[in-house]
Amino acid sequence: MNAKLSKFGERFSRETGTAQLMDDLGRAISEDPTALLLGGGNPGVIPEMVALFQRRLHEIGDSPDDIQRMMGNYAHPRGELRFRKSLAALLSRKYGWPLTADNIALTSGSQTGFFQLFNMLAGDFADGSRKRILLPMTPEYAGYNDIGLVDDLYVAHRPEIEERHGGFFKYRVNFDSLRIEDDIAAVCVSRPTNPTGNIITDGEMRQLDAMAKAAGVPFIIDNAYGVPFPRIIYSPATPLWNENVILCKSLSKLGLPGIRTGIVIAREEIIEALGNMTAIQSLTIPSTGAVFIQPWVESGEIEDISRDVIQSFYQRKMEFACDVVRREFEGVPYKIHSPEGAFFLWLWFPGLPITSEELYRRLKTRNVLVMSGHRFFPGLKEPWRHADECLRLSYAQEDRVVEEGMRIIADEVRGLYSGRAAVATTESVRAGGRIAV
Repeated sequence: MNAKLSKFGERFSRETGTAQLMDDLGRAISEDPTALLLGGGNPGVIPEMVALFQRRLHEIGDSPDDIQRMMGNYAHPRGELRFRKSLAALLSRKYGWPLTADNIALTSGSQTGFFQLFNMLAGDFADGSRKRILLPMTPEYAGYNDIGLVDDLYVAHRPEIEERHGGFFKYRVNFDSLRIEDDIAAVCVSRPTNPTGNIITDGEMRQLDAMAKAAGVPFIIDNAYGVPFPRIIYSPATPLWNENVILCKSLSKLGLPGIRTGIVIAREEIIEALGNMTAIQSLTIPSTGAVFIQPWVESGEIEDISRDVIQSFYQRKMEFACDVVRREFEGVPYKIHSPEGAFFLWLWFPGLPITSEELYRRLKTRNVLVMSGHRFFPGLKEPWRHADECLRLSYAQEDRVVEEGMRIIADEVRGLYSGRAAVATTESVRAGGRIAV
């Protein structure tokens, strides 16, 4: 292409971690079915969900009204109204939140929703100032990395690390160092967190909410894996919403990533602004996902499906993956972040002789696709060796893929450590207990 690109064109056509991930994912699914795909965020194939999807497709095919709503009408720029009403009623009934359809907007996938939200709230302002998004605990979702219209959109803080028995650890918000400065436009966390499976505790969430309110900035919660759907959680987590919270959800982890439906729940002026942005960008939001699951939301069946089918499927997968890691990585210095939700294992290799990015490249030559941990630290400016010692692995795929992929990763890592003392090289690992690193 010989045309000179604008700053916008250059920014959003460059190679990024997100583009690399989706290229790996797309190639593995469509071109190389032998690839051991442990790196993407694609949900697993759950036979019971496939049967439910087939049943729902037949229902839609027999309903001229549903077909018209799904494909024959422009929906409102905020998204299909009947779905938004049903979701508001479900959340009000379940949690007592004072919601109406005007508190809900749909987006073309959660990635688009975060692009809109972050750039609407932060960036360059008319008075010449620049504001940023505060990520109070890293590692965080890699998809945030590349969606800013300006550089330096994020400021992030290192966590405390709580060492646990059995080779597990947990990140916790380091409130001792956390401040919401004047240049912060919003606070954002994911819960459960992609990549680590961490569930920020109820107490930490209340404290973050109070800090955001005191600073007069919104508190954004990425709830793509949480309650009431798809409920990919294995530890207690009380949902949070109030007028200062922007709660974001998705239909992808129900097993519907291809229909690209994100959900934003917020006070009315935020929702109105999102709808206006959608009208400019794409006129409206596709209604496929909204029409597809609306009866399940209206009846509350979505809660039963999430608890009895989705959650149980992934919990079994998580336990299987942990067993495989314990077996295959015996003798290798590793730690697992406590898998409290989502469908990823976050492995930490203290003192890894090479960077996690180089390990990613080596594994790719062996037909194993993972994600390098360094991709998951948006906004963290100071060097931190820990960020180059971690991998994110998905356990959503078939058991044989998970088992074989883990075996190859263990073989590669064991070879890297060979000849070195199989111990951690930092005081933080040897100390145990809760530590700030």
